[in-house]
Amino acid sequence: MVEQLQRYGVIKSSKVAEVMETIDRGLFVPQGGSPYFDSPMAIGYNATISAPHMHAACLELLEDHLQPGMRALDVGSGTGYLTACFALMVGPGGRAVGVEHIPELVASSAENIKKSAAAPQLNDGSLSIHIADGREGWPELAPYDCIHVGAAAPQIPEALIEQLKPGGRMVIPVGTIFQELKVVDKKLDGGVSIRDETSVRYVPLTSKDAQLHSN
Repeated sequence: MVEQLQRYGVIKSSKVAEVMETIDRGLFVPQGGSPYFDSPMAIGYNATISAPHMHAACLELLEDHLQPGMRALDVGSGTGYLTACFALMVGPGGRAVGVEHIPELVASSAENIKKSAAAPQLNDGSLSIHIADGREGWPELAPYDCIHVGAAAPQIPEALIEQLKPGGRMVIPVGTIFQELKVVDKKLDGGVSIRDETSVRYVPLTSKDAQLHSN
């Protein structure tokens, strides 16, 4: 999987390749799925795990903000795969925080992580997954050097911009019918610059009830 993504130029960073090889995606997809096929997969509760090329693209965009000792927030952490990748990149001296509003996914993601190379960081508390509305982030451990959002918001939630550290970066899909993956950089003076990276298709970032009852 990683070699294919490197061949197609999605993965250029040796560190991203190393982390995606170390965190086995097969531990984070439902049984019977094809974990190494470059496609999103349903994980229940009207949620999905993104395709490997999207995880790789986001890790590449965030790499400079996932250095050892930094803090990372993964909104809509789902199966826990990308949160585990973040944990490996920031190391035990950093913090990797996942937020997910479906309690069953939080529970299963912790079990997935326990089987992975990120298990020691779950055990020592430098990696944690919380039940919360992702639109509100996780203010208890803010500010974050990087924030990744795994579902599409109609607009960028103000709470997430507030929780981004000056000098930090957020990647977030924005839109309803048409979506763009936006790169949000917070300047040292607190100003924000936003650019479009690519057109994407994500499930909506919404309330728990709306997600569970969507068609």
